[in-house]
Amino acid sequence: MTILITILLVLAGLIALVLLVALFTRKAYGISRSIVIAKPRHEVFDYIRYLKNQKEYSKWVMTDPAKKEEFRGTDGQVGGVYYWNGNQKAGEGEQEITALKEHERIDIEVRFIRPFAGLATTPFVLETAGDDQTRVTWGMNSAMKYPMNIMLLIVNIEKMLGADLDISLSNLKRILETGK
Repeated sequence: MTILITILLVLAGLIALVLLVALFTRKAYGISRSIVIAKPRHEVFDYIRYLKNQKEYSKWVMTDPAKKEEFRGTDGQVGGVYYWNGNQKAGEGEQEITALKEHERIDIEVRFIRPFAGLATTPFVLETAGDDQTRVTWGMNSAMKYPMNIMLLIVNIEKMLGADLDISLSNLKRILETGK
């Protein structure tokens, strides 16, 4: 019986320690990746402003080709919404264009419903990088509520999401430069 009580006390102590560490662990994270595309800024902007085009370059949108999709509002304009409901990997959620600065910036709010509820902002920033060249920086900023924020110590979310952004930006570059 004493061994059982000792095991339970050790487990309770470990859980308490994890919860205490989570109190002092960051809750927010932000990542961004950039790529230079051999196209003028206005052409790049005019392509990425449309949420429907993400099915061609976004690793996340391409996760489940059979998912249910719906567009509300006017795609490419503030208030345009892309909703998806897919398999376990794709999950369910929606993206909404919240701000546009012509040929310079697109702000998108992503609302995740499942597998985990969450909210992220994903800005696209475009800068001239030379003659007919555009630097596209795609970011993702979000937060995890206590005590789930302990995952930021366990999982390298920046590395994981950064790799997906790199793949998506490479896809974008290929499509805009070659048309394929």
